[in-house]
Amino acid sequence: MAVQYLKRGKPNSERAEDDAKTKAVVEATLKDIELRGDVAVRELSANFDNYTPPSFKLSEQEISDLMASLSERELADIKFAQAQVRNFAQAQRDSMLDIEIETLPGVILGHKNIPVQSVGCYVPGGKFPMVASAHMSVATATVAGVPRILACTPPFKGKPNAAVIAAMHLGGAHEIYVMGGIQAVGAMAIGTETIKPVHMLVGPGNAFVAEAKRQLFGRVGIDLFAGPTETMVIADDTVGGELCATDLLGQAEHGYNSPAVLLTNSRKLADDTLREIDRLLKILPTADTAAVSWADYGEVILCDTYEEMLTVANDMASEHVQVMTTRDDWFLEHMTCYGALFLGPRTNVSNGDKVIGTNHTLPTKKAGRYTGGLWVGKFLKTHSYQKIMTDEAATLVGEYGSRLCMLEGFVGHAEQCNMRVRRYGGIDVPYGTGAPYRAVTE
Repeated sequence: MAVQYLKRGKPNSERAEDDAKTKAVVEATLKDIELRGDVAVRELSANFDNYTPPSFKLSEQEISDLMASLSERELADIKFAQAQVRNFAQAQRDSMLDIEIETLPGVILGHKNIPVQSVGCYVPGGKFPMVASAHMSVATATVAGVPRILACTPPFKGKPNAAVIAAMHLGGAHEIYVMGGIQAVGAMAIGTETIKPVHMLVGPGNAFVAEAKRQLFGRVGIDLFAGPTETMVIADDTVGGELCATDLLGQAEHGYNSPAVLLTNSRKLADDTLREIDRLLKILPTADTAAVSWADYGEVILCDTYEEMLTVANDMASEHVQVMTTRDDWFLEHMTCYGALFLGPRTNVSNGDKVIGTNHTLPTKKAGRYTGGLWVGKFLKTHSYQKIMTDEAATLVGEYGSRLCMLEGFVGHAEQCNMRVRRYGGIDVPYGTGAPYRAVTE
């Protein structure tokens, strides 16, 4: 394979050092929240957000006042985007059916899809108010039927962001808190004197939020391990360098550690894109962030063939994969590891981030190899049930079960089956033995 890296990002060893530092900070902070509850949360909010309100939970009046500060156009835009997310989530929910089947005469098996009973939705907002993240988590949880939805977002420039709060409220949040970072995630998962803990955490965040969710997993459920935003552009010579550069930097502005990768089989496109990135970084208002991200995490990879591009893309398993080639549907058919695909030059990652209706909380750091992103199904638990309706079925299943338990040496398990064989089949099975084999005749 002739794969060339025309630009590389920060070495993996340095990235691992950053991760280790983050892990230690998060571990100590979560312990502090568990020990000191609301006091620790208030101190963390003061230190990191310079925000110490009388109550972190917003009242109904505060929510109404914040929403009233928005223009009609702003509210209409929020409602439009939320409608797209709700519509797609509802279609997904409608595809998830409860089932009940008779597998043998008298043997009924089934499953039910039951909503998680409480969810904490984290909506980032310290650097940029992530209005769209409220749709993705809160509104989707509402469609799933979650009966208790908490929403947390950090203050923006020292106060609650009205647009984010409106999106949370319109999405269906039952409790809204203005707090960010580790303290928000920790308070929702661990609980404090004033916050009842939830069963599940969802939503994107910075490296500290992602690590907090990782450490809390098991104590609560999580949607996925979502690290910094990643984007990959797979392109051939059907598009130009300006388009590719714009799409790469459009995601690199998320943070200082957002990987952005161009994967192409055109040397000309690779060179043109690099030149356009240099040009755009001189005029992009968020260049102070995007330039650092591009310098440390940007990559340009040149391949000979589409097949090589596919192999590299599946190996990297990027969060967002934007495909602009003569073979867009071919990539859709053959891509197996990614967060979400954006097909064709008319489509872009910002569509998915903000308005088109698919969920933008997606797997990063190669998690796309084993999971998809947040969707209505993440808020549902599929629970099985079984019932035996006839004496004949109880005897038949009991006989097989008894012998299979003895095969593994589980005598007590076998006796559970034997009791049914004796009671419903009238067959004498000595205690501590497996049921006898009976020839089945027509």
